[in-house]
Amino acid sequence: MRYLEFAVAAALCVVGVSHAQEALAGKKQSDSDKALYTVVDGYKVDADTLAGFRAWRAAACDRCHGANQEGMVGPSLIESLKVITKEEFIAVVRDGRLDRGMQSFGNDPRVMDNIDHLYAYLKGRSDGAITRARVQAMD
Repeated sequence: MRYLEFAVAAALCVVGVSHAQEALAGKKQSDSDKALYTVVDGYKVDADTLAGFRAWRAAACDRCHGANQEGMVGPSLIESLKVITKEEFIAVVRDGRLDRGMQSFGNDPRVMDNIDHLYAYLKGRSDGAITRARVQAMD
């Protein structure tokens, strides 16, 4: 199987069969149809998702949410991202929840400049598509 076919097949759970078939047929996807993340072998990710992982590390989110996002002092993000919307996620990260010990990252450009990528990385972990907490760039 050619690399593109493999990458598209790996993204099926994210973008759906019809979009994957369009990509294989050489049709360009619009930004609204673009996959949230692309994963190969459970830990090789696209550049944007990798930027989200790097934002996670730079902000030291693991201090509260654990190295595997399964929770410690803070809740499991694996479980939380199964039930909250992207908008809710962004609001919590931006504004914090001081009453629950969650600091605000609204003034942290490492996080806010990469908020969509951070969401993609964590959503991939929550969806089970990204099987390792530490990811690397796709070849």
